[in-house]
Amino acid sequence: MSRTTTPPLQMGQTEPSEHSAERQLIALGITLPTVEVGGLIHVSGQLPFRDGQVVTGRAGVDRTTEFGQEAARLCGLMILAQVKAALGSLDRVERVVKLGVFVNSDPKFTAQPKVANGASDLMVEVFGEAGKHARAAVGVA
Repeated sequence: MSRTTTPPLQMGQTEPSEHSAERQLIALGITLPTVEVGGLIHVSGQLPFRDGQVVTGRAGVDRTTEFGQEAARLCGLMILAQVKAALGSLDRVERVVKLGVFVNSDPKFTAQPKVANGASDLMVEVFGEAGKHARAAVGVA
């Protein structure tokens, strides 16, 4: 069954060429994990990748707080990549509003906010004052 209509262009998108990856995503019904609502970009959860491999481990079991901070920073880089893809340029970001950080950790581990600093600090490094945000840091087993 062929699709006869295409979704409206999102903020920062241009009309895709006839044989483009953008048009192929539309034809496949694939929506990338960003949503723009009322001028805000919402990015779904991102995993920490280093050299194309997912970084794994559990804080408080087989990984340190510092390792977790680096993993959170890697997630932050993935967020920035998604935002840049959605907007075309990070220069269009006016403010980082909120980050939700889920830390794979032992139930007795209590340093989730320190781990989350890896992503939070990156946002401030990249955006300066506009990178300061509200945040939730949650441990998940």
